[in-house]
Amino acid sequence: MNLFFRPRLVFLASVAIVSVGCQQLPPKADLPETAYSVPAPVPPRPCADCAPSAPSYPPVSTAPSEREAYWDELPGWDSDDLGAAWPAFRESCRVIGRKPAWATVCAAAAALPETLPDREARQFFEQHLIPRQAVAGNGNTQGLVTGYYEPLIHGSRMPSPDAQWPILAQPDDMLTVDFVGIYPELRSMNLRGRLNGKKVVPYWTRAELEKRRAEGKLPARALLWADDPVDLFFLQVQGSGQVELPDGHRVRVGFAEHNGHPYRSIGRWLIERGELAAHQASMEGIRQWARRNPHRLDELLNSNPRYVFFRELPTDESGPVGALGVPLHSGRSIAVDLAHVQLGVPVFLSTTWPLSDKPLNRLVMAQDTGGAIKGAVRADFFWGFGDEAGEQAGKMRQQGKMWILLPKKGR
Repeated sequence: MNLFFRPRLVFLASVAIVSVGCQQLPPKADLPETAYSVPAPVPPRPCADCAPSAPSYPPVSTAPSEREAYWDELPGWDSDDLGAAWPAFRESCRVIGRKPAWATVCAAAAALPETLPDREARQFFEQHLIPRQAVAGNGNTQGLVTGYYEPLIHGSRMPSPDAQWPILAQPDDMLTVDFVGIYPELRSMNLRGRLNGKKVVPYWTRAELEKRRAEGKLPARALLWADDPVDLFFLQVQGSGQVELPDGHRVRVGFAEHNGHPYRSIGRWLIERGELAAHQASMEGIRQWARRNPHRLDELLNSNPRYVFFRELPTDESGPVGALGVPLHSGRSIAVDLAHVQLGVPVFLSTTWPLSDKPLNRLVMAQDTGGAIKGAVRADFFWGFGDEAGEQAGKMRQQGKMWILLPKKGR
């Protein structure tokens, strides 16, 4: 072995002790810059029945997980109401507009009204942007599309016999280790830990945090107290939600941080043990199993070692705040894998409605991330707030395709 590399390998091995996850959520004000190269103009696709036209420009990204595309390749692009996506796009521009690649496009969007009819919005997108189809590493252009929503749960500001499960803020003793500037290969890892003497060790797992709760040794401040542990678990899975207090007032909470451990699906845990069939492992199916097996509830929930911490958010926002730092829009926001899709960009999603072959073709914005969202062709569709949205989200596990819209050269 080349001794020059030995210290580096020893360091990476030691980092692996506290690196127990794969999701990376960057600080809201420090989003990763994507290195785009700008190719030369190319002629439009040949068309025997078309008159000659001016050259079109390919998108500014040449990432290997994308390929050049044309507007007429996007199923349902002509039938989607692009005006309905315009407010979400302007929200994205509040953040990506600070990026050099998007500065001109977002400045042009800011000069237009806050709402636009479909025709004008379509003209804007086709004039300023160009699509690139997302392609997985194995060459597949089709991937998984799931759904999520903003749940409503019940709780209290203070603990009580009815409200015993804390909704915790980010712990003061949790360390976020960031060596990406020196070791780029750690970019996809979560380095969350705590000090044990002079050693950095993994942060508490869910089971360990639950034990500390029972012992009265919470490592963080409780923002609120939930009435039901299963509701709290699903709140953590969704990453945001609203808590209704006994007096009827509601408090919105959003993702602050997680403990760095990998996300494990409790639905899959139940399926693998023969407790539920695959078609029964929905949110409602899991709730019913929990009601039948209260003595095994801790075993079920602790099978997922990840634990999410929250922050209180203003209730006057139009939606919960995603990883981009802007409110999510019902039916127009998705969560993506930051390793493949830049946060904030427009994405045209072609999929189907839950448990259906009815087309669902939408222009959406990549405004969020999630622990289970991995891959170039992978999206989590935000359905909105409440039980109806939750019903759709719980059923959604469809196949779909994605086209990322990026600025044209010179825009």
